[in-house]
Amino acid sequence: MLKILKYTLIFLTGTFLISCLWFAPSVKKLTARSLKDTTVYDAIIVPGVPFNPPTWDMVMKMRVIWATHLYKTGHAKNIIMSGSSVYSPFVEAEIMRLYAIKMGVPAEHIFVEGRAEHSTENIWYGYKLAKKNDFKKIALASDPFQSRLLYNFAKKHLKDLHFLPVIFDTLETLSHTEPKINYDSLRIPNFIPLPNRESQWQRFRGTMGKHIHFKE
Repeated sequence: MLKILKYTLIFLTGTFLISCLWFAPSVKKLTARSLKDTTVYDAIIVPGVPFNPPTWDMVMKMRVIWATHLYKTGHAKNIIMSGSSVYSPFVEAEIMRLYAIKMGVPAEHIFVEGRAEHSTENIWYGYKLAKKNDFKKIALASDPFQSRLLYNFAKKHLKDLHFLPVIFDTLETLSHTEPKINYDSLRIPNFIPLPNRESQWQRFRGTMGKHIHFKE
């Protein structure tokens, strides 16, 4: 029975990923729609990545560098870092905030959304935090793969959310120096990782946004 459930989940996950990518616009189209020389967003949402000390991994580095670039070039007035403590004992949004500050983004322009445990929750709770702060023009700033995966969910629930996927040609021209942050004080005691709190089926439902209470 467990094997049947496992393979069913693998099939459903694969089907979900294929459908998301098949019906989402290309990265080139997403970028062309959102990133213009005169475009300024009130806030960009940056989904979290697990932090395993002593340093960030390549995905977190990519997202933070890209978000910082968008802020410094005037495309974004504020950054919303989104992500709870999911697979490691650190709130992902708090860690990314420290890195962005070290890279020159003023602390008052970085907001922390620390509730999200799944990518759909990143954009939902990040968007709600943006609206709470009266930000009107909002975009997701993440890697191209995640941007396309979240496109259909966003267009169903957050129709005015824009997309600013990473442009790798631009990313390669930016500084990739690795700032040092003081993360020890952010470590959560007695932390329990998500796989020990949710079954594989529950995590799959979370990925699809089924844990979100949309009427809250």
